Amino acid sequence: MYNPYNHRVTPSVVAFAKGDVTGDRVPDDVYLTGTKSQDSPFIENITLYVKNGRTGAQTRVPLSDNAGYNPTLFLGDFTGNGVSDVLVSINSGGSGGFMYHYVYSFLGNTPQEMFNFNAYNAAYEYDVIYENNYKVRVVSKRNRQTYIIDISKRDKAYLNEIYDVNGKLKKPITGFVNPLSGLYPIDFDYNGVYELSAYQKIAGLYNADALGYVVNTLGWKNNRFVLQNQYVAISGT
Repeated sequence: MYNPYNHRVTPSVVAFAKGDVTGDRVPDDVYLTGTKSQDSPFIENITLYVKNGRTGAQTRVPLSDNAGYNPTLFLGDFTGNGVSDVLVSINSGGSGGFMYHYVYSFLGNTPQEMFNFNAYNAAYEYDVIYENNYKVRVVSKRNRQTYIIDISKRDKAYLNEIYDVNGKLKKPITGFVNPLSGLYPIDFDYNGVYELSAYQKIAGLYNADALGYVVNTLGWKNNRFVLQNQYVAISGT
């Protein structure tokens, strides 16, 4: 009798990196394991492991959101202590293009979560408000900054849905900013310490109506990632 579970693949390594993450100057094995069916690239039960290069001891870290596509690892120093930390990235596979991101330190063989995408998404919230004269106001609540996007070059049919012939709003309209769609390690200062560049899409009437991106640069300070710079990148029309 056919049993679909017989075709289930047992956990296997789905991403691997090597480097000193424990601080003893001996390279460690860092890897993600997961399970997936034979006919799908979707991976479940993604788990982070570090195998100590000196002792062989293995540390296991379960991830809160642990299913998706194309899990990747990046090792780099985010704190300036000279020891690599671990950035885990997982594509959710949803239509919104959301990503799951975590950063962990394993200094002294003790896992410490430094960044969690859920906490970031809760902390960085925005208002997106259409205004008269073909403008959209984006307000970053975290740092109380306001950005104005000029949408006057958008398709006329699009604008006619929103404005009258005098450029006045036909009715109040709000957009939204998506959760994280990308988190990229970049050494902006060329000093060997990485910052995080976080991208969130600004959407207008619907999710596919991209107006631009909020791009936040986060740097490690006082035992947490703090906002260093912020700008809004405008999507082409």
